[in-house]
Amino acid sequence: MGVASLIISIPFFIFAITLSKGKGASLLAGYNTMPDSEKAQYDEVAMCKFMGKIMYGISFSLLLFALSELLANQVIFIIGLILFLSLIMFALVYSNTGNRFKKKG
Repeated sequence: MGVASLIISIPFFIFAITLSKGKGASLLAGYNTMPDSEKAQYDEVAMCKFMGKIMYGISFSLLLFALSELLANQVIFIIGLILFLSLIMFALVYSNTGNRFKKKG
């Protein structure tokens, strides 16, 4: 299980790198299904960079899951789980409130 978590974290990390460069918005759920007129209202680069940071955190939490399995330490798993759930909740609230990624003007 630890090796599987380690292997799963690799695509997450690669996706985080891609998003951090401001690329890959077409892979973000919801954004890729918007009509082009609605996509034009969003700052695609800012949204990608934010999601890239979240993906770095998620890949780190997956690494903690793998580490907890390899070291047989439940505390590391709990820390990873708390980090994972906190990141998901923060990303949902932050990205869906305040029109943060809408273009100004």
